Amino acid sequence: MDDPNRDVNADANADVNPLEQALHAARALVLADLAAGDVARAEVVSLVEDSVSHRRWWVEQWPEGVAYVAGLVAQDVQDALLERYGRWPLCPVCPEAGPDGPHAPEDGPHALDVEPELGPDPHWVCGKAGVVVAAVGALGSRGETTTP
Repeated sequence: MDDPNRDVNADANADVNPLEQALHAARALVLADLAAGDVARAEVVSLVEDSVSHRRWWVEQWPEGVAYVAGLVAQDVQDALLERYGRWPLCPVCPEAGPDGPHAPEDGPHALDVEPELGPDPHWVCGKAGVVVAAVGALGSRGETTTP
């Protein structure tokens, strides 16, 4: 007979694969950033799924890299968006173009970078101003504009 006091969530969590947890978390973080910029259209979500699938294989080959999955998925999606649609996420720190900005007007809007490139706890960073904008998954939490 089942024990009514047993923790059902503990049983469910005991069977969860850390790799799958990391992949699901990475997917959720990047989708949150895409949604914050109103960029989470079906074709863009497919880019996230493609990256998660590729990174699943990558982490199966190198299990120690599981802590790096979120940053890598963010970079993969950023690269795929650049090839197809343009820069994402745009830097909310630097003005799009103007003489008072930290970069020349001809530079135009630039994308944020993921740092560290290969490491845990990835953040979106403005490389020109040297400012951490938000953790991956937290764009828009302070009103940043991220639409490409």
